[in-house]
Amino acid sequence: MTAQLLEILSAVLLLSGGALTLAAAVGLIRFPDVLARMHAATKPQVLGLLLVLAGVGIQLRDNVDVWMLVLAGLFQLLTAPVSAHLVGRLAYRTRHSRRDQLTVDELERDAPGA
Repeated sequence: MTAQLLEILSAVLLLSGGALTLAAAVGLIRFPDVLARMHAATKPQVLGLLLVLAGVGIQLRDNVDVWMLVLAGLFQLLTAPVSAHLVGRLAYRTRHSRRDQLTVDELERDAPGA
């Protein structure tokens, strides 16, 4: 009975992670500017990957494999915010973002000539 429950939980995690990753891919194609695409590339994609890794971890259940999946998830959690921040600042400085849609422009005082 518990093996079937783990299989169902793993399938739910894999399907929901795949759906979030698909939503991130559609957002990358459909959103109009860099900042909106950056949001779609980081938020649902990271959560989708973590859900897929959790589903795979439940399927594998081997100690070494699970720790490798945990490391992959941790690296994703550490690198996605940093890369999104750098992409956002670069888009702002090179004027590839739509500044008319910004509610608060916190970077204006840091880079007035940018």
